[in-house]
Amino acid sequence: MARQIKKSKSKLWFLVHSWLALPIWFFVLIVCFTGMLAVVSQEIVWLANPDVRASQPDDNAERLSFQQVLSALNKAEPDMAVRFISQPDGSHFALEAAVTYPDGTSPTLYVNPYTGAIQGKTPDFNFQAFTRALHGWWLVPFTNGYSWGWYLVSLLGLPMLASLVTGLVVYKKFWRGFFKPVRTQHGSRIFWGDLHRLAGVWSIWFIAVISITGTWFLIQAILGDNHVTISTEPIVPVIAREQVPQSPDGNPVPRIDLDEAARIAQEAIPGLDISFITLPATAYSHISMGGRGWYPLMFQTAEVNPYTRNVDSQFLLGDRSTLEFVTESMRPLHTGDFGGLPIKLIWFFFGLVLTLMVLSGLLIWTKRTAQATAAALKRSERPARVRRHEDTPVEAQP
Repeated sequence: MARQIKKSKSKLWFLVHSWLALPIWFFVLIVCFTGMLAVVSQEIVWLANPDVRASQPDDNAERLSFQQVLSALNKAEPDMAVRFISQPDGSHFALEAAVTYPDGTSPTLYVNPYTGAIQGKTPDFNFQAFTRALHGWWLVPFTNGYSWGWYLVSLLGLPMLASLVTGLVVYKKFWRGFFKPVRTQHGSRIFWGDLHRLAGVWSIWFIAVISITGTWFLIQAILGDNHVTISTEPIVPVIAREQVPQSPDGNPVPRIDLDEAARIAQEAIPGLDISFITLPATAYSHISMGGRGWYPLMFQTAEVNPYTRNVDSQFLLGDRSTLEFVTESMRPLHTGDFGGLPIKLIWFFFGLVLTLMVLSGLLIWTKRTAQATAAALKRSERPARVRRHEDTPVEAQP
C-alpha cells in the first residue's frame, strides 16, 4: 500500500515537472518563429515602405555610380556631410546613405540608385530591427558586453544540436522517411508525430547549420565579454601629416573621387564587387570600400589613399586564418544573408518547417501530458474503497 502511494506521488511530481517545461517549449517556438520572420524582414519592409524600393524611372534608366550619387546628395543638401553609402544585398533595394546634418543629427537616408533623389529616412527602429532584436537577444539591452538575452537565445544551439544527433540515433534508417506519407486518418497524435518526423528528415541539413552557427554565437559572446579576439584584420593607420599634400594657400589638395578610388581598388582586387564606401572623415583618412568576391559569405575590403592613389591596406579572403575563415562564415549561414532573395526564401521555408516541428512537438507533448494529468485526476476522484480494491494484489482479492 505504501508503495502504491509513493508511486502515485511520483507520478504527480512527474506531471508537475512536465507542465513546468511548457514555458521552455513556447520560448523555443517564439525563437524559431521570429528567426523565420527575421530572414525576410528586409523584404517585408520593402513591401510596406515605398521609400526602400529602387524605383526605376523608365526602362532605359541606368544606375548611378557612387560618385554620381554623392554629387546628387551634395547638390540636394549642400550642408549635409555624407559618411557612408551602401547597396543592400539586392538591386531592388534603394541605396542607404549615412549622413550628418549641421544640427548634429545623423540619420540614414534611402537614396534612389537611378536618380540620386532622397526618398526618405530610415526609422530608428523598424520591423527589420525589431524582429532581429527579438530573435537574437529578446530585446534585452546591451549594457555591459553582450546581453543575457543573447546568451539565452544562443544557448539553444546546444540542445538543438543534441536533439539532431539523438534524433538520428533513435530514428533508424532515417533516409527511408523522406517520402513516407503523413497519416491523417489515425487521430491528431499520429498526424503530428508523422509530420514531426517528416519535417525533421527534410530539415537535417538546416538544423545542423542553425544549431552549429547558434552555438558559435554563444562562443562569440563568451570571447567578446572576456576581451578575446581571433581577428587578423590589420589596423589601418591614418595618413601621416607630411604625406598630405597642400596647396599654396595651406589647404589640402582635392582628393580623388569615389569612382576613381573604386577603379583602383578593383584593379588591386580582381573580382571585387564593391557594395559600400566609407568617405574620409578627416584629411588624414582613407577612402574605405568593400564588397563580396568569389566567396559570398565574406567581405573583402580596401583602403585607398585619396592622394597617392595607392591601396595602403587590404583585407582579402586569403588574409584570413583558417579559424577566422570559418567563424566569419557563421553569421551569413545563420541568417541566409549571402545570396539574395532566392537563398532567403530557402532559409524562410526551412525556418517555417523548423517552426512547425517545434509546434508539432509541443502539441504531441501537451496532449500526452494532458492525458496523463486527466487520468491522474480521474483516479484521485474515485472513491477510496475502489482505489483500495484496485491497489490490493490480485491474489489477495476475494
